[in-house]
Amino acid sequence: MIGRDGWAGLVVLAACAVLYWLTLDLKGNPLVPIGPEFYPRIVLGISAVLAALLVVADALAQRARTSNGGARAGPKPNYLLVTLTFVVFGIYVVALPYLGFRVATVLFVVGLAVLLERPRGAKGWAKMLVLALVVAAATYAVFEHYLTVLLPRGKWTGW
Repeated sequence: MIGRDGWAGLVVLAACAVLYWLTLDLKGNPLVPIGPEFYPRIVLGISAVLAALLVVADALAQRARTSNGGARAGPKPNYLLVTLTFVVFGIYVVALPYLGFRVATVLFVVGLAVLLERPRGAKGWAKMLVLALVVAAATYAVFEHYLTVLLPRGKWTGW
């Protein structure tokens, strides 16, 4: 028997297949090395892999439940944490045009890290700040310099 997660994974897999098929009609520009189908196919491919992993994880969880006599495995769902994560992401999206990609991303990573698991001690805070700076710098470098995608500049910060 398949659980909710397995069904969700199968639905996402089907949607990825349909959307990938639709990218076959996108016409590329011969002057640009990467065509318009490149980014959607990457996102759809990653989404399909994650959906397949969700189906496998659900199948393994169903097998474990069956062997445990139907006992529910895993921690209790934390719906408040999920809601707060979406709120933090919404604040990040709203802040992007005002603070710019680099500043907003550092603040987003710090805020989400604090929300998910508050660092302990000065060493934990330093690790979290370094992580936020590395994530923002690496993402900026990949998109701005390698993929030549312009990221939002801040109205308030200028960069």
